Amino acid sequence: MEGTEIEGKFGEAVERSSTGDEARGVPRRRLAWLVLVVALLIIGTFLLSPPWTVLGKAKLIGYAICHQIPERSFHIAGQQLPLCARCTGIYMGALAGFVLMRLWGRQRAAAMPPAAVTLTFVGFIALMGVDGINSYLTFFPGVPHLYEPQNWLRLTTGTLNGLALSAIVYPVLNYSLWRDAIQTPAVRGFKELALMVAAGGIIVALTMLELPLLLYPLAILSTLGVLLMLGSLNTMIVLVVARREGVALAWREVALPATVGLALAFAEIGGMDTLRVIITRAAGLPF
Repeated sequence: MEGTEIEGKFGEAVERSSTGDEARGVPRRRLAWLVLVVALLIIGTFLLSPPWTVLGKAKLIGYAICHQIPERSFHIAGQQLPLCARCTGIYMGALAGFVLMRLWGRQRAAAMPPAAVTLTFVGFIALMGVDGINSYLTFFPGVPHLYEPQNWLRLTTGTLNGLALSAIVYPVLNYSLWRDAIQTPAVRGFKELALMVAAGGIIVALTMLELPLLLYPLAILSTLGVLLMLGSLNTMIVLVVARREGVALAWREVALPATVGLALAFAEIGGMDTLRVIITRAAGLPF
């Protein structure tokens, strides 16, 4: 009789606990839906607001993160690309790096490249830094600089930098997303590094050709690179803030933080565009 009473009380406790978990789950689901709706509204507002053209929208995205100085940008069919030569390289290089690592089957690779490869990537970043500082010095008449800047150099060093950034961000993103992330390098050696550099060479060559038929592909791909990098960084921040890093097992579990990360990217772009307009008008800057 006594055992039966104990079993009955235990069953009631389990039922209350289960009911409590379900009760807590309902507000969480509602909050998740609310966050998703708000994120989609932000994305939709940006996409459905002027400018209405593809190039106009791409230039609006570029305006948030790039100086867009005409002399330091490539022009195709009379149109300036949305990003300057250096930024075009950075974001198309980053996009190419992500695509290559996906094609290599490194969907959940969460380890940095081998030390020697990582050091090479750091060299790429430093190379762009040197070229960027040298280029910046030319803004000031009479200030000595190492060499005359060229757009092809800006594009090349930017592309190498973008490849390096992708090799760093990609595994960190996987580590933040997946419970079953694999501790294998996203870039395994110099052979794959060489393939990335070759892809970067193709980006540089196609951009420098300035063929009219490449205007829209280059404009779209470079701005997709911007959204990819901003969205990836934002997604990692969202996961940390929500204490959900390293828990996803399927892509459907990634959909919400990734959508929020992309929405934050659009919000940041809109905010930076607005701030830049205010600052440039107040200071009387030409760009």
